[in-house]
Amino acid sequence: MRFFAGFLTGLVMGFVAVLLTTPQSGQDLQLKARSRFDEIVAESRRAAAERRAELENRLADMKAGRPV
Repeated sequence: MRFFAGFLTGLVMGFVAVLLTTPQSGQDLQLKARSRFDEIVAESRRAAAERRAELENRLADMKAGRPV
C-alpha cells in the first residue's frame, strides 16, 4: 500500500512539475494534445479500413475458390 501511495504521489508531483515548467500556455498544450489525438484516431481508422478491405478481398477470393 505504501508503494502505491508513493507511486501516486510521484506521479502527481511529476505532472505538476511538467505543467509548471512547460514553455507553452495550458490552452496551447491542450490544442496540441487534441490535435495529436485526432491524428492518431484518424490514422487508426484508416488502418482499420485498409485491413477490413484486405480481409474482405481475401474472403471473396476464398468464396470464389481462388487460392489465398
